[in-house]
Amino acid sequence: MTMKRVSQRLTRLPASATMAIAGRARELRAEGRDIISFGAGEPDFATPESIVAAASRAAHDPANHHYSANQGLPPLREAVADYTARYSGVHTDASEVVVTNGAKQAAFQTFAALIDPGDEVLLPAPYWVSYPAGLELAGGVSVPVPSTSANGFKVTVDDLEAARTDRTTALVFVSPSNPTGAVYSEGESRAIGEWAQENDVWVIADEIYQRLVYFTDVAPSIVAATPGLENWVIINGVAKSYAMTGWRVGWMVGPEDIINAATRHQSHATSNVANVSQHAALAALTGSQDTVEEMREAFDQRRKMMHSMVSGIPGVECVEPEGAFYVFPDVSAVLGGKYKTSSALAEGILEEAGVAVVSGESFGAPGFLRLSYAVSKDEIERGVTQIASLIERL
Repeated sequence: MTMKRVSQRLTRLPASATMAIAGRARELRAEGRDIISFGAGEPDFATPESIVAAASRAAHDPANHHYSANQGLPPLREAVADYTARYSGVHTDASEVVVTNGAKQAAFQTFAALIDPGDEVLLPAPYWVSYPAGLELAGGVSVPVPSTSANGFKVTVDDLEAARTDRTTALVFVSPSNPTGAVYSEGESRAIGEWAQENDVWVIADEIYQRLVYFTDVAPSIVAATPGLENWVIINGVAKSYAMTGWRVGWMVGPEDIINAATRHQSHATSNVANVSQHAALAALTGSQDTVEEMREAFDQRRKMMHSMVSGIPGVECVEPEGAFYVFPDVSAVLGGKYKTSSALAEGILEEAGVAVVSGESFGAPGFLRLSYAVSKDEIERGVTQIASLIERL
């Protein structure tokens, strides 16, 4: 008899598509290829020096050479509560915050805290690639709720109600969106929040891109927009706004019983977030915010450039993104010959044009591609030109 090796749960679990494309791009570069990557979901800026200096000081303090509180350093949890009040408009207490190893762990722990086997969770599509994986590991059932480019990649209350069943437990609400860049208005957010409250549906609000918006100062929080909303969790972190993806600091904010449950989970999984990283995050939240605005302005210029160039490719249509740092073009009109799917086209763009992009299938949206404009203007010009050349030859 052959001994079982890998669990069925992890056998079914796909690798992260965004991480996979970034890995393939690194392999090709190692082979000597000139590869431009529009695949990674991270700023190309260095972490601000003031944050790095705070981390250096923390690294030299022996107090940070040991385990610390599972829930996070008290000063950082206080800072997160203040930050949430300032940018989300939601007033909370440090006891309602748990610091996590990136916002990804915050999402996974939220699912673990809220979801029992068989519970259904509504995922407005296109959705971030790791949500279904996190739900699978928690025993939950992902229920995609499709949106279209015609409505700006936003779902409505009618869409959500059509997908709701007596097993619906939660809604993952992301604004600004990865991968589309869609941003819900305060009114749109309130309507969905009120629907959730009326139907006893938890709202999991991923606000990691809330400050990277281009038509307002900050994306409206569904929690602040819905005064009567009681069952909610906010997920956020320092990765995107402060160019700190590698530092791995995120957080959950929510009702104390949910936060306590997530903290117990974290106590077994990772204990605490690295103390040096926590001190770096504390410096980010409490220090000057000028660099956030500088990066946002740079992203805005790149956004306009990439959107204009991609929209100019024959057969490609692209909604203008309002937030985050991605464009999400519809390439369905150019499929059917050499490349019959957007997944095949993405592979061809990498191998033949030397540009890494992520296929829409990874986000529950076949026929689309995701391109990140968190790269230099030179790379945008060269990369989109090379993509256009390949598509025009099809």
